[in-house]
Amino acid sequence: MGASIRSTLIRFPVTVMTVRPDLFNHSQQFIQGWYWALPSHALKPGKVKAVTLLGRNLAMFRGSSGQIVAMDAYCPHMGAHLAEGKVEGDGIRCFFHNWKYDAAGTCIDVPSLGKPLSAHVKTWQTAEHYGLIWVWVGVEPARSLPVVPELEHTDYDYALGSCFVKNCHPNVLLINAIDAHHFNTVHHLPLEIVFEQQTLSENAITFSNTTRGGDNVWLIRLLRPLYRQAVTYKMCYWYGTTGTVTLGPDFLHFHILFALRLAEGGTTEGQSVLLTQKRSGCLGWGVNRVLLWLTQQVGDYFATGDSQVFQTIQFDLKTPTNADQSILQFMQHVNQQTALIWKTWEPIEAENGTDSHASVGAVPPLAPEAH
Repeated sequence: MGASIRSTLIRFPVTVMTVRPDLFNHSQQFIQGWYWALPSHALKPGKVKAVTLLGRNLAMFRGSSGQIVAMDAYCPHMGAHLAEGKVEGDGIRCFFHNWKYDAAGTCIDVPSLGKPLSAHVKTWQTAEHYGLIWVWVGVEPARSLPVVPELEHTDYDYALGSCFVKNCHPNVLLINAIDAHHFNTVHHLPLEIVFEQQTLSENAITFSNTTRGGDNVWLIRLLRPLYRQAVTYKMCYWYGTTGTVTLGPDFLHFHILFALRLAEGGTTEGQSVLLTQKRSGCLGWGVNRVLLWLTQQVGDYFATGDSQVFQTIQFDLKTPTNADQSILQFMQHVNQQTALIWKTWEPIEAENGTDSHASVGAVPPLAPEAH
């Protein structure tokens, strides 16, 4: 899971925030990090699957020990796709000429020669977490897996939610949860929402809300005693493409993880995961089943209202306002991370001689109402 996350509060002046959108919403670049590949249940022991992840073709298999291996798809002999082969132990044998590769991608058997050759297939680190198989896509050692901060050190139950495709970039889909004004215009919540940003690490950032208003609405007055301060609504974004949402009254929090990945043409493939703190015994198991179902309903409510927008949007933030401050902060966070190239998974400098960390520049100034 990696080291515990540590937070450092970073505050930005309201009207002083500029960032050049080099990596944010880029269809041919992405952030080095952990990306979901398959649900865990989709890969049984002894089975292999062909997976295309961030433009790169992989063969993924689960060995007899339960170990999951992700390797480049093509055999270095003649280029046959290894997903057509057969899993043997914790290795895989190519269908075409029966060359066998171990979990590290090393050739360990060539039947026609009676000995191995110095052939090798590139492998990628994998992990199972929250019911998903993740692949570390990066040129640096693997860092922390995406987590819900509130559940990081507790046992939890989970259920896979919906799998979906959106006609926009993962970065754009994630900012919907921190688009303060749309809660009024789309979801008709009579609240003024302001987000406070915290940087947890180079690759993780959180946004927590404070709310004002709504006291003239009976539902808000009814719910207010359930919260010590603001309505709990927190986001944590990992590697610019995986987000967690925590919301609910003080005595009961709902947690949803949205595992997103960049797909062809700058679109999004996503999988939601519903989570709740584990409760003991048969009664606890039953309560958690109900809570996971309720979590799905909460997620569906917010997703339904926005669904059509993300099938048609052409994101271009030309005139940011005060309400867009959190979006600008997220854009800056994305652009400061290590960038890789779609399909090749090479760092930026390998192709154009520039630094793999996108640089900070400028976006249009805040609209006049913000000054």
